[in-house]
Amino acid sequence: MTSVHPRYDVRIFLKECVSLAKHDFDVTLIVADGMDDEINNNVRILGIKKPKSRLDRFINTSKHLYKKAIELDADIYHFHDPELMFIGKKLLKANKKVVYDVHEDLPRQVLTKPYLLKSIRKVLSFFIERVENHISKKFNYILTSTSHIKERFLEINKNSEVVYNYPFVEEFVDAMESSWEEKTDDVCYIGGISKVRGVYECIEALKYAKCNMILAGVFQPENYKNQLINSEGWKNVEYVGYVDRKRIVSILSKSKVGLVTLHPTLNYIDSLPVKMFEYMAAGIPVIASNFKMWEQIISTENCGFCVDPLNIFEIAEAIKRVLKNDAESMKMGERGKKAILEKYNWGIEENKLIKIYQEFESQIVK
Repeated sequence: MTSVHPRYDVRIFLKECVSLAKHDFDVTLIVADGMDDEINNNVRILGIKKPKSRLDRFINTSKHLYKKAIELDADIYHFHDPELMFIGKKLLKANKKVVYDVHEDLPRQVLTKPYLLKSIRKVLSFFIERVENHISKKFNYILTSTSHIKERFLEINKNSEVVYNYPFVEEFVDAMESSWEEKTDDVCYIGGISKVRGVYECIEALKYAKCNMILAGVFQPENYKNQLINSEGWKNVEYVGYVDRKRIVSILSKSKVGLVTLHPTLNYIDSLPVKMFEYMAAGIPVIASNFKMWEQIISTENCGFCVDPLNIFEIAEAIKRVLKNDAESMKMGERGKKAILEKYNWGIEENKLIKIYQEFESQIVK
């Protein structure tokens, strides 16, 4: 169940739902997008009314979602948005198994929300953490996207496990098989385009690195595009807008560098961005923020460089090091690819998910 995420969300639909259906579980996804019902990859998708606003989502969407969920009379309910905790609590009372899938550290995330007044962020963060902790004690399982979030929930619920958002190896076969000689001297960034994701600094760095960038994604907010267009480096940007998964692989196949220089906010420092692993899967060096957890992965695998994400010159120098040293950069890409094949792939995480559901299956009396 999700009230926020899109129908074909990579973690929710492509990874978790499809994986469970592939292992013979009867899977239904309820999503608040106002679209028609369908069956996709043996997953039944039910669309409920799309909310008109954030307030409408909080007040009405949860009610519609709960009504649809009860009609299904499922054995296990797996939800992905904090605002659905209260639905989860009601489902527990109905003697259902409930899984809370925590994508982000919400109390820390609230501290960075630009639409909230700074004066209320700390109070709201404190309140949310108390409520989330209190309700989450009762859930049958807590799944998290990072080990940092898992450690927080383990203190209140022993049934907590991390299921990382690592990439599908199969999805990146074309990129893996593309030769270094076929690539152009392009860097790429794929994902949400916002201030805190460090895109402005990357674009500014282009004028010193003297290269081009393929930029794919949606501006958040839309008017953020104006600031980027006014950057001197924008003339070196090929903006391709929102792209599907196949186009992502195509972009990575022709690029030599993948950028993931998010700003050092509380919510990002302990995160694990999917795009970093997708760059590795495609066999291209990664230039990432110098956060402790990211640095540990990149230095251990020797598959890229970590930089101060606020320092344009550090970003530019790292780009130049990759583009001017083809032989070593190709080896970096190969080492990153090897790490994905051996450690950081969805196949490993899928096994964790299936094992948890099989445990539930053994507990359910028909």
